[in-house]
Amino acid sequence: MDMRPLKQFLALADTLHFSRASELCHVSPSTLSRTIRQLEETLDAPLFVRDNRHVALTRQGQRFQQYAREALHQWELLRHALGSQAGELAGEISIYCSVTASYSFLYDLLSDVRQRHPRIELKLHTGDPAESMGRVLAGEEDMAITPRPRSMPAGLAFKSLTRSPLVFIAPMAQAEWIPATPDSPSIEQWRNVPMILSEAGLSREYADTWFRALGVPPSIYAQVAGHEAIVSMVGLGFGIGVVPRIVLDNSPLAQRVRVLPVKPELPHYDVGLCVLHRQLKSPLIQALWDEVEER
Repeated sequence: MDMRPLKQFLALADTLHFSRASELCHVSPSTLSRTIRQLEETLDAPLFVRDNRHVALTRQGQRFQQYAREALHQWELLRHALGSQAGELAGEISIYCSVTASYSFLYDLLSDVRQRHPRIELKLHTGDPAESMGRVLAGEEDMAITPRPRSMPAGLAFKSLTRSPLVFIAPMAQAEWIPATPDSPSIEQWRNVPMILSEAGLSREYADTWFRALGVPPSIYAQVAGHEAIVSMVGLGFGIGVVPRIVLDNSPLAQRVRVLPVKPELPHYDVGLCVLHRQLKSPLIQALWDEVEER
């Protein structure tokens, strides 16, 4: 069976961008457009509203998106079941993580899996870790490397990989707005400090809680998607940021910033692998899950 039309449809439904979707599917934009047109003709319904600048799912497209995800999921389950009877697992696993996680965890995580199950195909997507659990819950990814939230969503399984402290970082160069005594913070010291924080996610929650306890709202200079960009902006001297220590240690710009000994310290980041409980019924997902040693 040729499942490529469904995969191409889902790529476009997720990105809402013909060029990006065609790159993900390794086809030309014209081929992708032809596939979508053939699906619409077969279904006798418009799946997308599109013009020269925008692409959006129609109501029918949203329903078909749910069907396509479930159909591909069931197809993979069948393939895995038949493949396991033959003694070898085969199929795809999609994993979402930050850029830092991609080179901090994935090699150790996946090297043994690749040796034991060479027919498993791994699809890696990188982006803001604040989006990771949402993508798994929505069925857009099979697994994600993500920080453990304060409250774990129902239906998700989580295995811890490492713990990393959250730290305040400042540029190496001196600036008048850098607190002189960060180990004894005061409202006066921090009231006008330009802060570069994540748009959302656990690090933003902890930073907001820290400022709330101090009794002053943070003076936001920039809100950034992804911690790696925070290190860059702090290194350029735009303000003070909050990032996991693991991101700083793996950044090529680590020498351009310094850690402030802020008290009280922020909580640690518990980074791990998450997956939907129901996905563990898949022999393929279970094989990778079993390889992970919780720390």
